[in-house]
Amino acid sequence: MIPAETPKKLRLAILVGSKGRGSNLMNLLEASAAGEIPAEVSLVVSPVADNPASLFAHEKGVAVQVLSPKTEDYDSKLLDTLMEHKVDLVCLAGYMTLLPNIIVRRYSGKILNIHPALLPKFGGKGMYGVKVHEAVIEGKERESGATVHWVTERYDEGEIVIQIRCSVEPDDTPETLSQRVLACEHLAYRQAIRMVAGYD
Repeated sequence: MIPAETPKKLRLAILVGSKGRGSNLMNLLEASAAGEIPAEVSLVVSPVADNPASLFAHEKGVAVQVLSPKTEDYDSKLLDTLMEHKVDLVCLAGYMTLLPNIIVRRYSGKILNIHPALLPKFGGKGMYGVKVHEAVIEGKERESGATVHWVTERYDEGEIVIQIRCSVEPDDTPETLSQRVLACEHLAYRQAIRMVAGYD
């Protein structure tokens, strides 16, 4: 019996923020190296050169493009960079700015974002990082988690690909909850990429 042809690996571009720890980037690089996702990280786009994500990418031999959203002609420069690296799928990881419309249109259905809550709750402009976990605890929610969704021209409103849930414990602080949600994020992003590639 002739084995089915192995699908080609998706070429990922990871767009990161200036202050993040880079844990989702590290997670996807590790998953790729272990063969757990049918994808390879071919590009990291970062607004700064010395954040943990950029330094880790350099260490792993991944191309890093330093490009700030404040850069003149940012939209066209970002598009050129993505096309130059033949990117199949864009993954946002700590990227805090709305993507330019030209990018959203050109890569429609090819841009994923990870959010540290169960959308549509606790999403939208200004809801990121510890603010999300504070709001979840203040709202007396019994569960939280991570959501991977398709990116549109509005914050956190794209179609949900997958959600991974975790409990909110009575004695949780934003910091303890964030650690539990982070584990959900790592699992959710791996599963989402497998789903997008048609593996799950």
